[in-house]
Amino acid sequence: MKYLQAGDRIHLVDRKDRHYALTLQAGETFQFSGERIPHDDIIGKPDGTMVQLSTGKPMLAIYPTLAEYTVKMPRGAQVIYPKDLAMITIWADLYPGARVLEAGVGSGSLTMALLRAVGDRGQVTSYEVREEFAKTATRNIERYMGVVGNFKLRIADIFEGIHQEDLQPGLFDRIVLDLSEPWQVVPHAVQGLRCGGLYLSFVPTIPQVQQTVSALEETGSFGLIETFETLLRTWNIKGRSVRPDHRMVAHSGFITVARKIDVGVLVSEEPRQEGEESQRIESTIMEDQESNVEKT
Repeated sequence: MKYLQAGDRIHLVDRKDRHYALTLQAGETFQFSGERIPHDDIIGKPDGTMVQLSTGKPMLAIYPTLAEYTVKMPRGAQVIYPKDLAMITIWADLYPGARVLEAGVGSGSLTMALLRAVGDRGQVTSYEVREEFAKTATRNIERYMGVVGNFKLRIADIFEGIHQEDLQPGLFDRIVLDLSEPWQVVPHAVQGLRCGGLYLSFVPTIPQVQQTVSALEETGSFGLIETFETLLRTWNIKGRSVRPDHRMVAHSGFITVARKIDVGVLVSEEPRQEGEESQRIESTIMEDQESNVEKT
């Protein structure tokens, strides 16, 4: 059983599933809407225990999951939502022992997901150009994960290239980018990513995706390029009342994935002419209509 300890970052959760983050400190008091509870009344209790505020209001005291923590943690930059963190870790095919290059640390949410995925045997090297973001990210990471030995944070501009000392142990297995102009990193990815390794970038708009994909294709060193977005809709289940929630986390960004390959292995198809594409669509529609007529 795990117990809540002084110095730990925990969440108090009310009956409406609202989360309130706090760091436990002996002698301190948590206050909310005129109600309070001493931290000493929480310290030493089991994770997942129910505690009562001064008026008797019950709240659940828990260690937050990574998804819960990232939403409530202090931020210097916009964080990547948990729904996208989950997709990034799978589509980048992160695994224990992988060497990962990250750029655009922001508040550290993606960095923590990467560190968890590569495990103690892996290595995450992160580039962040803004020192204030790097400090916020470091605090967030250490507050949740402690001091991590396999994490290197470099205050540098990845657009200028990958430092040679970061490549001394060998090329990276994965490159993961949360930047506004990831296409500027593509030439460096060609040099720093091993053959068969994966490139992934996360951007909010289609014009950014278009420039990124064009840059990947122009190198001749990347294939199997895919782009997608994730829409998350939760459901309300209360007895026989079953309905989707009124709010959902819809578009947050586009994920583009590509695999480093030998130059010239894959040759992209010639783009269809606009007229040819229209004829293909019309032909498909006609075939479907004829099929439906035959069935009736």
